[in-house]
Parts: sequence; structure tokens; C-alpha cells
Amino acid sequence: MSFTANNLPQHPPTDPAVVPGPGPQARSRPEPERLARAVLSRLGEPGDATLGRWLARLDALDVVRAIRSDAPAEQLGVDSARLAAFRARAVDLDPVADLERVRAVGGRFIIPGDTEWPSQLDDLGEGRPTGLWVVGTGSLRLLALRSVAVVGARACTAYGAHVAGDLAAQLAERGWVVVSGGAYGIDAAAHRGALAVGGPTVGVLACGVDVAYPRGNTALIRRIAEQGLLVSELPPGEHPTRFRFVLRNRVIAALTRGTVVVEAALRSGALSTARRARDLNRHTMGVPGPVTSELSAGVHALIRSGAAAVVTDAAEVAELIGAIGEDLAPQRSGPVLPRDLLEPEAARVLEAVPATAEGAPVERLARQSGLPPDEVLQRLYELGSLGHVERHGAHWRLVRRR
Repeated sequence: MSFTANNLPQHPPTDPAVVPGPGPQARSRPEPERLARAVLSRLGEPGDATLGRWLARLDALDVVRAIRSDAPAEQLGVDSARLAAFRARAVDLDPVADLERVRAVGGRFIIPGDTEWPSQLDDLGEGRPTGLWVVGTGSLRLLALRSVAVVGARACTAYGAHVAGDLAAQLAERGWVVVSGGAYGIDAAAHRGALAVGGPTVGVLACGVDVAYPRGNTALIRRIAEQGLLVSELPPGEHPTRFRFVLRNRVIAALTRGTVVVEAALRSGALSTARRARDLNRHTMGVPGPVTSELSAGVHALIRSGAAAVVTDAAEVAELIGAIGEDLAPQRSGPVLPRDLLEPEAARVLEAVPATAEGAPVERLARQSGLPPDEVLQRLYELGSLGHVERHGAHWRLVRRR
């Protein structure tokens, strides 16, 4: 049977399964729910559905007690192999030390119910994070209210890096917070674009917030923490894996109003972020690239399937994810030429005037335009007053423009 709060083993609030014993790390004890969720962040991988189902019905403290108890898997309503994995990980956990470790780098651990918790993460359902480790001075909830994800290939082209940087800078100047994954390529270009114009940016990591990964982006990650926020589901000291990168993408998609894919191959991980955004009813957008580029093939497939809208600059992104009627992109059109303003008959006469120095008489222009000679003459004088043609003896010719 599935377990409930009534059949869990009962312990006092200082249950050693949750809080460590006396020692230097026990000098400040956060509330039990926060400590319990810190434990759960180590017990399960991000988005663990089993933990999510338990947390939908029980407090985190009760979930930890159940895992640390001797109750059989059948009583707890969980697969025995999964329960064994949880219990193996539960040995020698020290949540207070984890909280102290994140404080040492200027961070904190936020959980559902905190004023800083972004409620849009609840759309992930059973896959909602148990908590988020955050470094930076801004409020994640406030920054996420007006945010957009810019993602793409790690091994991007110069075109992709240029577009991502410009797009992020334009979005930041419009007051949007750029969210990405802190990786090489498009992610790094997007973060740098926002930082370059003094805009905040959020890096959602697939490792602990105290771990600089990739190493080549150490300086960039430090700047993000200073000017924006670093966010992770993983506790301090945890390192990334291929699976954790994919799981991280769902947080990027849920946290933001929409996701822009700048460059992505057909098997790119960035496409998983776009698909997550689509499934969460967020706006999904793609930047077109050269049809000969493999790194744009994934974006083009996304657009062709109808799963993403084409965008080319920040104005078009803001029109999709911004306020209705307030963030409209300008209508694009070519320049209006003087000939475009002519009435149809005048335009026909002007087209009939040859591009030669001697020009042509009225009779020939009438034959060429299919209009009566009198009307042709009238139109020629109109065109002359507008500076398009001039009379040369009995002929009319085009005005030579410098």
C-alpha cells in the first residue's frame, strides 16, 4: 500500500536522519522542511518523479523519515530497487554542511513556499525541483517574471555566436532577463551579450553552484553570479553528467516565458529545451540560419513542424512573449520610392519613356502605354512637375539623376 503521514515512523524534530548531531556545523539549524529538502536534493536526481509524487502528498520531513525507516517498499508504495538506491544515498548526509557551503559562496537554498520561489516551476508537476541552490543578489522570482531563454549548440558557428550575443543584448536593453545554461557556444554568447549592456542574466547549471563548469567559462560564471544569478537543483560540489544536462533543460523551459533556439543540429540538446517549452505552453522560437549548415538543421526542422515561430531580432521575440498590444514589432517593408506613389496611368506612361538621351515623341509613348495621346501628354506634364521627365524639343526623355 502507499504510505501516508499516519503510518510513517514518528520522530522528534531533531531526527538525526535529517539533522546531524552536535558539532561545529550544527550551530545554526534551519527549519526542518528546508533541511529535509536539502537531503532530498542529494537523494534523487533532478526531476525524480518518485520523490515528486511523495512531496505532492507529504512534507519533505516525512518523506525523509520514510526513506530512513525500516518500512518495506510495498508499504511505502515504491519500487524496491528505487528505495534501495535512496537508502544507499542517504548514508552520512549532512544538509547543514551543504547549507553552510552554499552560504560560503554567497548563496542560499530556496524551496516552494519561499517568497523567492518562482511559481511557474509548479507547471513541472511531479518533476518540480525539490529546491533550488542559488548564488547572486537578485530575486529569482522577480527576475523570472520577465525572462526569456536563449539556447543553442555548444560547437556553434561564428554566425550563431554573433546572433545570440546581439539578440541577448537587445533583449536586455528592452528589460528582459536572459536565461541560459552557462555552457560553451550559444549559451556563453547569450550570457555575454546580456552582461555587455549591463543586463541581468540567469545561468541554470547542471552542477553545483560552487562548481565552475565548463572550466573555460569560469570567469563568465563568476560574472553571472555578480550581475545576475546562478541556479541549480544539484547541491554544492555535484558535477555534471550527460543526463543532468537534459534534466536541467526542463527548468530553463519552465522558468521563462519563452525559449529561443539560435543554432541546433538535429540531435542537439537545445531542442529538448524547446520541446519542453512547447509542452509547458511556453512560446518556442527559432532563428533561421543557412540551409547548408548542419547546425541550423534542427532549428529549421522545429520551425517546419510548426513547433516554433521564426524570429530574427529582439523586437520579434518581445512581440510573442510580451504584453498584448504593447510589445509589437515594427512592420518590415522595403523603402518607398517616388515611382511607388504614382497613379497607375502615370506609371504606365513613365515606363514607356525610353532610357535614351533623345527620348520619344508623344505618339510613340501613346502606342507603348496603350493610352490616348491627350492623356499621355497630360501625364507627361504631371511627371515633369514631379521631376521624372523633361521635354526635349518634340520628344520627352527621362531626367538624368546624379
